[in-house]
Amino acid sequence: MKRSNRLVVLTDFFLENPRKHIQLPYFVRLCDTTKSSISEDLDIIHAVFQSQGMGYLQRSTGAGGGVKYIPEYSQENNVQFIDDLSRKLEDPSRILPGGYLYMSDLLGDPKTVREIGRVFASKFSKMDIDVIVTVATKGIPLAYAVASFLNVPVVIARRDPKVTEGSSVSINYVSGSSRKIQTMVLPKRSLEEGANVCIIDDFMKAGGTITGMINLLSEFDAHVQAIGVLAEADDEEEERIVDHYTSLVKISNVDIRHRTIEIQAGNFVEDLTNFE
Repeated sequence: MKRSNRLVVLTDFFLENPRKHIQLPYFVRLCDTTKSSISEDLDIIHAVFQSQGMGYLQRSTGAGGGVKYIPEYSQENNVQFIDDLSRKLEDPSRILPGGYLYMSDLLGDPKTVREIGRVFASKFSKMDIDVIVTVATKGIPLAYAVASFLNVPVVIARRDPKVTEGSSVSINYVSGSSRKIQTMVLPKRSLEEGANVCIIDDFMKAGGTITGMINLLSEFDAHVQAIGVLAEADDEEEERIVDHYTSLVKISNVDIRHRTIEIQAGNFVEDLTNFE
Protein backbone atom coordinates (compact mmCIF):
# COMPACT_ATOMS: atom_id res chain seq x y z
CA MET A 1 0.00 0.00 0.00
CA LYS A 2 1.35 3.42 -0.96
CA ARG A 3 2.05 5.96 1.80
CA SER A 4 -0.74 8.26 0.59
CA ASN A 5 -3.19 5.37 0.88
CA ARG A 6 -1.84 4.32 4.27
CA LEU A 7 -2.25 7.83 5.66
CA VAL A 8 -5.91 7.84 4.63
CA VAL A 9 -6.54 4.39 6.10
CA LEU A 10 -4.76 5.14 9.38
CA THR A 11 -6.36 8.57 9.83
CA ASP A 12 -9.81 7.13 9.24
CA PHE A 13 -9.11 4.39 11.78
CA PHE A 14 -8.06 6.84 14.49
CA LEU A 15 -11.01 9.17 13.93
CA GLU A 16 -13.42 6.24 14.12
CA ASN A 17 -11.72 4.64 17.14
CA PRO A 18 -10.68 7.40 19.57
CA ARG A 19 -8.90 6.37 22.79
CA LYS A 20 -8.59 2.78 21.55
CA HIS A 21 -5.11 1.36 22.19
CA ILE A 22 -3.79 -0.61 19.21
CA GLN A 23 -0.44 -2.34 18.86
CA LEU A 24 1.63 -1.54 15.77
CA PRO A 25 1.59 -5.11 14.28
CA TYR A 26 -2.14 -4.60 13.65
CA PHE A 27 -1.40 -1.65 11.35
CA VAL A 28 1.46 -3.55 9.71
CA ARG A 29 -0.97 -6.29 8.69
CA LEU A 30 -3.73 -3.81 7.80
CA CYS A 31 -1.53 -1.84 5.42
CA ASP A 32 0.74 -4.70 4.31
CA THR A 33 3.91 -2.77 5.08
CA THR A 34 6.76 -2.63 7.59
CA LYS A 35 6.80 -1.45 11.19
CA SER A 36 9.23 1.34 10.37
CA SER A 37 6.93 2.64 7.63
CA ILE A 38 3.96 2.64 10.01
CA SER A 39 6.04 4.49 12.60
CA GLU A 40 6.85 7.21 10.04
CA ASP A 41 3.18 7.40 9.04
CA LEU A 42 2.17 7.88 12.67
CA ASP A 43 4.64 10.75 13.00
CA ILE A 44 3.01 12.50 10.04
CA ILE A 45 -0.55 11.97 11.32
CA HIS A 46 0.42 13.10 14.82
CA ALA A 47 1.91 16.34 13.44
CA VAL A 48 -1.17 17.07 11.32
CA PHE A 49 -3.58 16.38 14.18
CA GLN A 50 -1.68 18.80 16.39
CA SER A 51 -1.34 21.51 13.74
CA GLN A 52 -5.09 21.35 13.05
CA GLY A 53 -6.01 21.38 16.74
CA MET A 54 -7.64 17.93 16.52
CA GLY A 55 -5.73 16.16 19.28
CA TYR A 56 -2.70 13.90 19.15
CA LEU A 57 -1.45 10.32 18.98
CA GLN A 58 -0.31 8.86 22.29
CA ARG A 59 2.33 6.21 21.80
CA SER A 60 3.75 3.72 24.26
CA THR A 61 6.71 1.35 24.08
CA GLY A 62 7.47 -2.07 25.47
CA ALA A 63 5.86 -5.48 25.04
CA GLY A 64 2.35 -4.06 25.13
CA GLY A 65 3.26 -0.84 23.35
CA GLY A 66 1.08 0.75 20.73
CA VAL A 67 -0.77 3.92 19.88
CA LYS A 68 -4.13 5.58 20.49
CA TYR A 69 -5.75 8.78 19.30
CA ILE A 70 -6.64 11.35 21.99
CA PRO A 71 -9.35 13.69 20.58
CA GLU A 72 -8.34 16.94 22.27
CA TYR A 73 -9.64 20.05 20.53
CA SER A 74 -7.27 23.04 20.72
CA GLN A 75 -8.09 25.85 23.16
CA GLU A 76 -8.51 28.28 20.25
CA ASN A 77 -11.04 26.00 18.54
CA ASN A 78 -12.95 25.44 21.78
CA VAL A 79 -13.21 29.15 22.58
CA GLN A 80 -14.22 30.02 19.01
CA PHE A 81 -17.00 27.43 19.01
CA ILE A 82 -18.35 28.58 22.40
CA ASP A 83 -18.33 32.21 21.19
CA ASP A 84 -20.29 31.24 18.07
CA LEU A 85 -22.72 29.22 20.18
CA SER A 86 -23.26 32.16 22.54
CA ARG A 87 -24.10 34.48 19.64
CA LYS A 88 -26.67 32.01 18.33
CA LEU A 89 -28.32 31.76 21.76
CA GLU A 90 -28.54 35.56 22.12
CA ASP A 91 -31.12 35.72 19.31
CA PRO A 92 -34.24 37.39 20.88
CA SER A 93 -36.53 35.10 18.88
CA ARG A 94 -35.45 32.26 21.20
CA ILE A 95 -37.26 33.75 24.19
CA LEU A 96 -40.32 31.67 25.11
CA PRO A 97 -43.18 32.50 27.50
CA GLY A 98 -42.04 32.21 31.09
CA GLY A 99 -38.49 33.27 30.28
CA TYR A 100 -37.41 29.93 28.85
CA LEU A 101 -34.93 29.71 26.01
CA TYR A 102 -35.54 27.72 22.83
CA MET A 103 -32.57 25.45 22.09
CA SER A 104 -34.18 22.46 20.35
CA ASP A 105 -32.91 23.55 16.93
CA LEU A 106 -29.31 23.41 18.16
CA LEU A 107 -29.83 20.05 19.85
CA GLY A 108 -31.33 18.77 16.59
CA ASP A 109 -28.47 19.94 14.39
CA PRO A 110 -25.99 17.03 13.96
CA LYS A 111 -23.01 19.30 13.24
CA THR A 112 -23.61 21.50 16.29
CA VAL A 113 -24.20 18.53 18.56
CA ARG A 114 -21.04 16.83 17.27
CA GLU A 115 -18.98 19.95 17.97
CA ILE A 116 -20.43 20.15 21.50
CA GLY A 117 -19.39 16.54 22.00
CA ARG A 118 -15.90 17.30 20.72
CA VAL A 119 -15.50 20.24 23.13
CA PHE A 120 -16.59 18.19 26.15
CA ALA A 121 -14.36 15.31 25.04
CA SER A 122 -11.41 17.71 24.98
CA LYS A 123 -12.02 18.40 28.66
CA PHE A 124 -12.56 14.79 29.68
CA SER A 125 -10.25 12.91 27.28
CA LYS A 126 -7.55 12.22 29.89
CA MET A 127 -10.02 10.98 32.52
CA ASP A 128 -10.75 7.33 33.20
CA ILE A 129 -14.36 7.19 32.00
CA ASP A 130 -16.25 3.96 31.31
CA VAL A 131 -19.70 5.27 30.42
CA ILE A 132 -21.69 8.44 29.71
CA VAL A 133 -24.91 8.84 31.69
CA THR A 134 -27.74 11.25 30.90
CA VAL A 135 -31.42 11.61 31.67
CA ALA A 136 -34.13 11.52 29.02
CA THR A 137 -34.74 13.36 26.81
CA LYS A 138 -32.90 16.47 25.59
CA GLY A 139 -29.53 15.41 26.94
CA ILE A 140 -29.51 12.22 24.86
CA PRO A 141 -27.99 13.64 21.63
CA LEU A 142 -25.29 15.43 23.63
CA ALA A 143 -24.46 12.26 25.55
CA TYR A 144 -24.02 10.25 22.35
CA ALA A 145 -21.86 12.99 20.84
CA VAL A 146 -19.50 12.99 23.83
CA ALA A 147 -19.50 9.19 23.92
CA SER A 148 -18.51 8.99 20.24
CA PHE A 149 -15.30 10.94 20.94
CA LEU A 150 -14.50 9.14 24.20
CA ASN A 151 -15.39 5.76 22.65
CA VAL A 152 -17.61 4.65 25.54
CA PRO A 153 -21.27 3.53 25.77
CA VAL A 154 -24.25 5.66 26.81
CA VAL A 155 -26.70 4.87 29.61
CA ILE A 156 -30.00 6.75 29.85
CA ALA A 157 -31.90 7.30 33.08
CA ARG A 158 -35.63 7.60 32.41
CA ARG A 159 -38.67 8.90 34.24
CA ASP A 160 -40.60 5.65 33.98
CA PRO A 161 -39.47 2.01 33.94
CA LYS A 162 -39.80 0.03 30.71
CA VAL A 163 -40.76 -3.64 30.64
CA THR A 164 -38.17 -4.36 27.94
CA GLU A 165 -35.29 -3.24 30.21
CA GLY A 166 -35.92 -5.69 33.03
CA SER A 167 -35.65 -4.92 36.73
CA SER A 168 -34.64 -1.37 37.59
CA VAL A 169 -33.43 0.84 40.42
CA SER A 170 -35.47 3.99 41.02
CA ILE A 171 -35.18 7.02 43.27
CA ASN A 172 -37.23 10.11 43.98
CA TYR A 173 -35.60 13.52 43.76
CA VAL A 174 -36.58 17.20 43.90
CA SER A 175 -36.33 18.98 40.55
CA GLY A 176 -34.31 22.16 40.89
CA SER A 177 -36.51 24.14 38.48
CA SER A 178 -40.03 23.01 39.36
CA ARG A 179 -39.40 22.00 43.00
CA LYS A 180 -41.52 18.94 42.35
CA ILE A 181 -40.85 15.39 43.43
CA GLN A 182 -39.89 13.34 40.38
CA THR A 183 -38.75 9.78 39.74
CA MET A 184 -35.62 8.59 37.96
CA VAL A 185 -35.09 4.97 36.88
CA LEU A 186 -32.04 3.04 35.72
CA PRO A 187 -32.09 -0.65 34.65
CA LYS A 188 -29.86 -2.90 36.73
CA ARG A 189 -28.22 -4.37 33.63
CA SER A 190 -27.30 -0.97 32.17
CA LEU A 191 -24.39 -0.18 34.46
CA GLU A 192 -21.64 -2.30 35.96
CA GLU A 193 -20.94 -1.87 39.64
CA GLY A 194 -18.08 0.53 40.33
CA ALA A 195 -18.09 2.07 36.84
CA ASN A 196 -16.44 5.45 36.24
CA VAL A 197 -19.16 7.77 34.97
CA CYS A 198 -19.40 11.09 33.15
CA ILE A 199 -22.80 12.83 33.48
CA ILE A 200 -23.97 14.94 30.52
CA ASP A 201 -27.07 17.17 30.49
CA ASP A 202 -28.39 20.01 28.35
CA PHE A 203 -29.36 22.51 31.06
CA MET A 204 -28.81 23.09 34.75
CA LYS A 205 -30.50 25.59 37.02
CA ALA A 206 -30.10 24.60 40.66
CA GLY A 207 -28.77 21.13 39.88
CA GLY A 208 -31.63 19.02 41.22
CA THR A 209 -31.71 16.65 38.25
CA ILE A 210 -27.95 16.11 38.27
CA THR A 211 -28.01 15.54 42.03
CA GLY A 212 -30.73 12.96 41.41
CA MET A 213 -28.50 11.21 38.88
CA ILE A 214 -25.59 11.23 41.32
CA ASN A 215 -27.77 9.67 44.02
CA LEU A 216 -29.09 7.08 41.57
CA LEU A 217 -25.56 6.19 40.46
CA SER A 218 -24.52 5.71 44.08
CA GLU A 219 -26.90 2.72 44.15
CA PHE A 220 -24.54 1.12 41.62
CA ASP A 221 -21.42 2.20 43.56
CA ALA A 222 -20.50 4.22 40.45
CA HIS A 223 -17.81 6.89 40.58
CA VAL A 224 -18.76 10.23 39.00
CA GLN A 225 -15.58 11.46 37.33
CA ALA A 226 -17.03 14.46 35.49
CA ILE A 227 -20.22 16.43 34.92
CA GLY A 228 -20.85 18.40 31.73
CA VAL A 229 -23.79 20.71 31.00
CA LEU A 230 -24.39 22.63 27.80
CA ALA A 231 -25.96 25.65 29.52
CA GLU A 232 -26.30 26.76 33.12
CA ALA A 233 -28.62 29.44 34.51
CA ASP A 234 -26.93 32.25 36.40
CA ASP A 235 -29.70 32.86 38.93
CA GLU A 236 -28.68 34.41 42.25
CA GLU A 237 -32.04 33.46 43.76
CA GLU A 238 -31.39 29.75 43.17
CA GLU A 239 -28.91 27.99 45.43
CA ARG A 240 -26.66 25.78 43.32
CA ILE A 241 -26.46 22.30 44.85
CA VAL A 242 -23.86 20.94 42.40
CA ASP A 243 -20.31 22.19 42.84
CA HIS A 244 -17.98 20.42 40.43
CA TYR A 245 -19.20 20.61 36.83
CA THR A 246 -18.22 21.97 33.43
CA SER A 247 -20.56 24.30 31.51
CA LEU A 248 -20.11 25.68 28.00
CA VAL A 249 -22.39 28.72 28.27
CA LYS A 250 -24.08 30.64 31.08
CA ILE A 251 -27.50 32.23 30.66
CA SER A 252 -27.24 35.24 32.97
CA ASN A 253 -30.28 37.32 31.99
CA VAL A 254 -33.44 36.75 29.94
CA ASP A 255 -35.44 40.00 29.75
CA ILE A 256 -38.89 39.17 28.39
CA ARG A 257 -40.03 42.80 28.37
CA HIS A 258 -37.12 44.17 26.35
CA ARG A 259 -36.56 40.94 24.42
CA THR A 260 -32.89 40.63 25.30
CA ILE A 261 -30.74 37.68 26.30
CA GLU A 262 -27.36 37.86 27.97
CA ILE A 263 -25.16 34.85 27.30
CA GLN A 264 -21.70 34.42 28.76
CA ALA A 265 -19.08 31.74 28.36
CA GLY A 266 -19.40 29.00 30.98
CA ASN A 267 -16.73 27.85 33.37
CA PHE A 268 -15.14 25.77 30.59
CA VAL A 269 -13.57 28.96 29.23
CA GLU A 270 -12.80 30.21 32.74
CA ASP A 271 -10.85 27.01 33.38
CA LEU A 272 -8.86 27.56 30.18
CA THR A 273 -8.06 31.12 31.25
CA ASN A 274 -6.98 30.03 34.71
CA PHE A 275 -4.83 27.29 33.17
CA GLU A 276 -3.03 29.83 31.02
